[in-house]
Amino acid sequence: MINACKDFLELAETHSRKWQRALQYEQEQRVHLEETIEQLAKQHNSLERAFRSAPGRPPNPNKSFSEGSLLTSKGEDSEEDEDTEYFDAMEDSTSFITVITQPKEDRKAEGGTGTSSVDWSSDNVLDSASFVSKGSSKVKRRVRIPDKPNYSLNLWSIMKNCIGRELSKIPMPVNFNEPLSMLQRLTEDLEYHHLLDKAVHCANSVEQMCLVAAFSVSSYSTTVHRIAKPFNPMLGETFELDRMEEMGLRSLCEQVSHHPPSAAHYVFSKHGWSLWQEITIASKFRGKYISIMPLGAIHLEFQASGNHYVWRKSTSTVHNIIVGKLWIDQSGDIEIVNHKTNDRCQLKFVPYSYFSKEAPRKVTGVVSDSQGKAHYVLSGSWDEQMECSKIVHSSSSSSSSDGKQKTVYQTLPAKLLWKKYPLPENAENMYYFSELALTLNELEEGVAPTDSRLRPDQRLMEKGRWDEANTEKQRLEEKQRLSRRRRMESCMSGHGQGCTIEEEKESDGYVPLWFEKRLDPLTGETACIYKGGYWEAKERQDWHMCPNIF
Repeated sequence: MINACKDFLELAETHSRKWQRALQYEQEQRVHLEETIEQLAKQHNSLERAFRSAPGRPPNPNKSFSEGSLLTSKGEDSEEDEDTEYFDAMEDSTSFITVITQPKEDRKAEGGTGTSSVDWSSDNVLDSASFVSKGSSKVKRRVRIPDKPNYSLNLWSIMKNCIGRELSKIPMPVNFNEPLSMLQRLTEDLEYHHLLDKAVHCANSVEQMCLVAAFSVSSYSTTVHRIAKPFNPMLGETFELDRMEEMGLRSLCEQVSHHPPSAAHYVFSKHGWSLWQEITIASKFRGKYISIMPLGAIHLEFQASGNHYVWRKSTSTVHNIIVGKLWIDQSGDIEIVNHKTNDRCQLKFVPYSYFSKEAPRKVTGVVSDSQGKAHYVLSGSWDEQMECSKIVHSSSSSSSSDGKQKTVYQTLPAKLLWKKYPLPENAENMYYFSELALTLNELEEGVAPTDSRLRPDQRLMEKGRWDEANTEKQRLEEKQRLSRRRRMESCMSGHGQGCTIEEEKESDGYVPLWFEKRLDPLTGETACIYKGGYWEAKERQDWHMCPNIF
């Protein structure tokens, strides 16, 4: 027996030394791989800088909308500096060419083509869509927040362990955040609500589609400088925006799921429209960039006409995670469908590339009716403005150099649909917040105890007390984990043999207070829809049903 034990001990020690050597080797290989990736990124950056400064290469000119647009100059160069990393476009950005004609020529051509019943030379809703003054209010809102502290932190030191992982499951210090929650960022999409207020008065559904498309693009305008991450909402966290007097609307968001993170949103406007959505954020770190993919459909309905629009969001990409200046881009195709008339708008967000002839952050689109006939061409950039041009004639061109045939649209001069508001003074020191964003975390009386404004770690960060905010963030996350364990234990105790998979998911997924899951007949998906009761509870100041999440 003793000899057998000695033999086993020797064998175990031999295997232990073997595994230790293997583990040490793997650790060394990992460190070597990390160093190699970082070095490759630096070399890539150096090559791009050398290419841009090569003799005989002309400087990057102001790029114009040469194809799929209005042939007008954007009027400014790219804002990226020499540390910016650029990527080639995935494919040709446009499948059409536009040629501008004069209104007189259009009237002659229009008699034969019958493109639209709207007289482009007369006044209509599109004429004044972009010229909207910001409404005054008796309520005085704040116009600044404390300046962002100058705390440095190496992003790569944290992100190098996260390649290929879902970022919502990785705890991050507040150093990478901005002092707003994802619910508040979702509400910020309403900044250009006046486009929908104008769209209510459109008698023509394809005109209305132009304004809806401009609204969908405007929601990305705040992202061009906003590379910081919003706070992940706690499960059951809410955010209300009660701006009936100033904006003519009420908005409510609730975090209805934690893994995956999902938020339900409902907006009612006194001007005659309502908007709702359930957005799930999927994000992955790919080594040199982060992909952020919002999943879920956005619904917009106009009560008077019954027009019901549905679309989805594009993919956002944060570049230069390893080295260089962080910058964000939007890419992908969006289809907006009017389910009453079957009108459609195809929008394309062109990926940014230094080597492309396209203008930076370019967006193009075509609005078509139920018969597939194109009526309007849309063009612009998601960070500045959108324009529309009425099509008076279309024809097919000869094949281009790549063998693809493009449609030639003859259009009237463009009309401005939307233009971005200028940022407030000192915005670069206030996380590049817009005027609306500066007010979103301002304390208000009467909100639910689950409101994002009352979240302590976010408030501490806004005040510049980041160390305290990190401590508080850890406390809240641990409290949330404890609540989840209690829900699971409750499920187990209620069923002697444990939960089924469906029951476990439901227990883990939380039962929302103000929204309920329903089948969406238009998309065939299950989504959380507002069931009512929040504003009535606020009027009574009866919040007994709200969980203690902070």
